[in-house]
Amino acid sequence: MKVLLTGANGYIGTRLLPVLLEQGHEVVCMVRDKRRFALESDFGNRVKIITGDLLRPLEEIPKDIQAAYYLVHSMSASENGFSDLELHSAQNFVNALQATDCGQLIYLTGIVNDEGLSKHLSSRLAVEEELKKSGIAFTILRAAIIIGSGSASFEIIRDLTEKLPLMVAPKWVQTKCQPIGIRDVLRYLSGVLSNDKALGQIFDIGGPDVLSYREMMMQYAEVRQLRRIIITLPLLTPRLSSLWLNLVTSVPYALARSLVDSMKNEVICKENKITAIVPGPCLPYRETLKLAFEKIEQNSIVSSWKDALNRGYLETSFMDQVKVPQNGTLEYKVKMPFERDPKEVFENIWGIGGDRGWYYLNWLWNLRGFLDKLFGGVGTRRGRTGNSSLQAGDVLDFWRVLLADKNNRRLLLFAEMKVPGEAWLEFKIVEHHGQTFLSQIATFRPSGLWGRVYWYAMFPFHLFLFKGMARQITLFRLQ
Repeated sequence: MKVLLTGANGYIGTRLLPVLLEQGHEVVCMVRDKRRFALESDFGNRVKIITGDLLRPLEEIPKDIQAAYYLVHSMSASENGFSDLELHSAQNFVNALQATDCGQLIYLTGIVNDEGLSKHLSSRLAVEEELKKSGIAFTILRAAIIIGSGSASFEIIRDLTEKLPLMVAPKWVQTKCQPIGIRDVLRYLSGVLSNDKALGQIFDIGGPDVLSYREMMMQYAEVRQLRRIIITLPLLTPRLSSLWLNLVTSVPYALARSLVDSMKNEVICKENKITAIVPGPCLPYRETLKLAFEKIEQNSIVSSWKDALNRGYLETSFMDQVKVPQNGTLEYKVKMPFERDPKEVFENIWGIGGDRGWYYLNWLWNLRGFLDKLFGGVGTRRGRTGNSSLQAGDVLDFWRVLLADKNNRRLLLFAEMKVPGEAWLEFKIVEHHGQTFLSQIATFRPSGLWGRVYWYAMFPFHLFLFKGMARQITLFRLQ
């Protein structure tokens, strides 16, 4: 079967793609920017990649597709009117599908059984209604929170429980939900494909446990053999709760606010009819946690919520910044000579950030990340997508990887921190007159007067910070 997969480089899409290929389907992956999609070489001719911006009419969808997955959302978008943008995206998608042979439209959304839905859950329901009006046989899977290595829900629970022995929590920790493991989500998504019994159906999907968020954190603590105390304060407002979540966890403020607003709603399955279509039990919550940690310990996290752009799917592609501008910019360059094997030095560049840190004055980088969090930025707690791999689109603390070129020994990062302008950081191994150097260039394009004030205020720190970092990169050896 020829299948269209939207959101192919998102958290769910990245994991669903190999499952579909293993089942023998021909997959067409629709992405906004082919430069962010690294799986084409992995799967060869079995995957066709097309570009499409759902905010604009779509022209490249093959007419002969037989089924389509709609795995697009803007959970972390903070712009006003995001609901209208999501609805407009769904309408463009439906209009494009109607010109094809598509016989099934599969949509993964959230459980919307509660009253007084949050803004984001209401938007999810509106998109669902729009897709149902397409005239194409639909299959809608409504999921509670998804637990798996790299999922936003898992990472939040992990951050809160690992870091806070005593937690003062808002009242939403008492809200009930029905978590489901990522393996079971993928099993259901692939199991309903080309399944006649799933056509025209809406399914609630969830694991066997109905738990409050407090109970999920306490069970996490038991699995990790941690002692934790959680005190609930009903006076914490959604805004204060969002700021608290933003500071303690790796999620940015916009995503934290969306999650807190949605956590007032119970997300519990009202029916379990999916088991008659795709039989088999779902994993209990504790088992999903253990499997997530197995992946983390094996350093085999396939995808992460952090892979999404900082402001969500509906944001302009950051990959347009892959060419560092030359005009109207300010630069600080370091050219550090070294005598070691260039491969060893580049491996140090490749391992920068995350658990390893930035080689020099890590506390200062962490302070900058904390200040970024205070002002609603992403901070440094996002870490790295993977400890041993880098590719375009990956998260690297408060940077985003624009270019990761091992052949030419070059790494280019783009800042997602709060700055009055745009910032790039480039590392490259160069040779000149028989000498090998680490070239390190910080480039800043200021926005107005305040951008220049910021650059010159930070310049004294750059003088010793960047030079010290370059020196340590050339000297560092793993113990």
